[in-house]
Amino acid sequence: MKQITAIIFLLSTGTAMAVDSPIVGQVQPKCSVYTETQGVYGHPLPNKLSTETADGGVAASIRYDIAQADYYKARITHPNSFSSSPTLTDAIAWTGSSVVGQVSVAGMSAYEAAKVTYNNVTEFDMTLAGSTWFTVKSSASYGYTKSLPAGNYTAIIKAECIAK
Repeated sequence: MKQITAIIFLLSTGTAMAVDSPIVGQVQPKCSVYTETQGVYGHPLPNKLSTETADGGVAASIRYDIAQADYYKARITHPNSFSSSPTLTDAIAWTGSSVVGQVSVAGMSAYEAAKVTYNNVTEFDMTLAGSTWFTVKSSASYGYTKSLPAGNYTAIIKAECIAK
């Protein structure tokens, strides 16, 4: 009996027990993006939609709130297609821009001179904590002499906060 007990003891100590124990965490956003003013296309000509005030439109205003300076960049993509529209049979010529509007810290006005623009994308290096409002404009011209078909038109601005 003593030998059996000893063998069982030796066998049980040779078996290793293992457990996976997770370490969890949650990262709270230090950059938030909000639509302050939704863009609206005016219709100044039969073949054109525009957010310019002179054309009866409203430019969009996108607000970025940065809680931790110099960790993020704002990437704003102005439209180059409609997400919904009547059937179109000709090409659309797109133009647009993203510029610094209001700022909560005077030094943020330097973002405009340092912005990087490519294709229909504009990037701003968010080096200061606070709020920045960006004005986004868009224009779509249809064909050369064709009128836009009647209906509702929607285009999307993509506003992202990218971690550096």
